[in-house]
Amino acid sequence: MKLYYLPASCSLSPHIVINELGLDVELIRVDHTTHKTEAGLDFHDINPHGYVPLLELRNGDRLREGPAIVQYLADLKPEAGLAAPAGTMERYRLQEMLGFLSTEIHKGFIPLLYARLAGNYVEAARPKLEKRFQWIDAHLADRPFLMRDRFTVADAYLFALTGWGQAVWLKSYYKADIHFDELHNLEAWYARIRQRDAVRKSIEEEGLAF
Repeated sequence: MKLYYLPASCSLSPHIVINELGLDVELIRVDHTTHKTEAGLDFHDINPHGYVPLLELRNGDRLREGPAIVQYLADLKPEAGLAAPAGTMERYRLQEMLGFLSTEIHKGFIPLLYARLAGNYVEAARPKLEKRFQWIDAHLADRPFLMRDRFTVADAYLFALTGWGQAVWLKSYYKADIHFDELHNLEAWYARIRQRDAVRKSIEEEGLAF
């Protein structure tokens, strides 16, 4: 399989899942300015949407959306427990969380990441994103992971997204103008995730500072 990725982007999520599962996947970096792969191919020819992640399967099929990709990967090794079994309420709860992260957190960052283009809209978008992170912080008050007692693909997704903001306790890669210093449950969760071998390996493989 092949994972097309951009360092520190949301593709860090499936990258972490791949390393958690010990899967043999070729990593192909995409340049965000030229939209070219390391081999000089136009990424738009691979993914018409032009964004990562994209997972190319052994049979040539391609999955383009992060929540779908991480669930597919988790189902390759269900014994690892990175996603609850399909058809269970726990799986629907996981999908609920992935949907929240995708629509409310991931997309909520966009105006902050493109603040110059977003203009005054940033001032409306930031408080909404802050409230979403406050909810996550409260959610983590009585559990070590998003889905309670076990690390799942949702934790990998949130870890990638949290690294776009800022706090004294995190390594920020995009430095969006949102600060998490007062979110102490999130801080403790971030420290737990950051200590995982698969997370460290993924960060190093993407050429990022740890």
